[in-house]
Amino acid sequence: MELEEVGNRLVPFIRTKLQDPNATIENVARGPGHAGFSYFFDTISDGLRTSYFLRLPPPGVKHEGTADVMRQVAAIRTLQGTNVPHAPILWASADEDWFGVPYFVQPRLDGDTLKDEWPLQFSDAQLRAMARDAMTALAGIHKVDPANAPYLGQFWGYEFDVTRWDRFYERAAEPELLALQPRVKQLLLENIPHDARIAVYHGDFQWSNLLYSRKAELLAVIDWELCGIGPTLNDLGWICAFSDPEAWAHTQPTRMPHGDELEAWYREGYGEVEGNVRWFKALAMYKFGIISGFNLMLHRRGKRDDPHWEEIKPSMKSNMEYALKMLTS
Repeated sequence: MELEEVGNRLVPFIRTKLQDPNATIENVARGPGHAGFSYFFDTISDGLRTSYFLRLPPPGVKHEGTADVMRQVAAIRTLQGTNVPHAPILWASADEDWFGVPYFVQPRLDGDTLKDEWPLQFSDAQLRAMARDAMTALAGIHKVDPANAPYLGQFWGYEFDVTRWDRFYERAAEPELLALQPRVKQLLLENIPHDARIAVYHGDFQWSNLLYSRKAELLAVIDWELCGIGPTLNDLGWICAFSDPEAWAHTQPTRMPHGDELEAWYREGYGEVEGNVRWFKALAMYKFGIISGFNLMLHRRGKRDDPHWEEIKPSMKSNMEYALKMLTS
C-alpha cells in the first residue's frame, strides 16, 4: 500500500477512534520488518501530537502464520498486567473495512534496538544491565498462562519442529556446509526433552527485537510474528546460542554477555527450569544453519536480493558443529 493511500485511510480511522472530527495525520512513513507492512504516523488532536505504529499483513497472501497479525495481538495482550515491557495494543481488528486487511495499532515508543551503531552509545556495564533486563522479561513472558491466548492454537509437537526444516535443507545453497544435518537431526529426534514447559513463546527473541531507550531502559519486546504455543525454552536456546561465539565463524558485531550468563539470569528470573536447554540451543543452530542456506539460495538465484547471507555463509558449518556438540557432550 502506498504511503498516500495509507495516510488517506488513516484520517477517518483516527478521527473515529479518537472521537475528534478535526484530528489530522502527519509524517506517515514505512516502518521496519519483513513479515508484514508497518508504518509510523503522527496524529494531531486537541493540539497534542501523538506518534503511533500501524501493522498490516502483506497484500495478496492468506492471513495465516506470520501474515496473521491477530496472532501478534493475541500474544501481546497476554502481557497486560505483567511486568514484561511491551507496547500495548490500542486498536486491532480482523475487520477489513479500514485498511482492506486486518490491522493493529500501538503507541510508537522513543527507542531503538541493539543493532548497527546503537549499542556504541552504551557502556559495557549498561549493556550487561540491559541484557539482564531482557532475560527477566523473557522469564516473565514464559510465566504467562497459555490459556489466555487461545487464538494461538496448540503445540504441534517436537517432531514437527525438527522435521519442518527438511524442505528448506533440500533447497539450501552450499549443502556441503550442512553435511552434519542428518546426524544432528537424528540426535534431536532421539533426545527430545518432553518435560519442557509448553506455553506462549516469542519465536525470535534476540537483540534486534528488543526496544531500549537512550537511558538504557528496556521499553518493549517487539516483533511477535513468530510467536506461538510451544516449548518456551525455544526462546532461551535461541538467544543463548546466538550469544555464544563458539556457534559462529563470521564476525559477530556485539558486546552483549555470553549465552551462559544470559541463561543464568533467566533462571534467576524464572526459577526452576524443566527441560534440557542444550537441546534447544542445538535446535536453534540447526534451524538457523538451514535457514542461512535457504536464504543464500534465494539470494543467489535473484529471488530475494540480500548479500548479508554471503557474510553469514561461513557460519552454516559452525552452526551444525555447535548443535552436534550440544547434543553429544
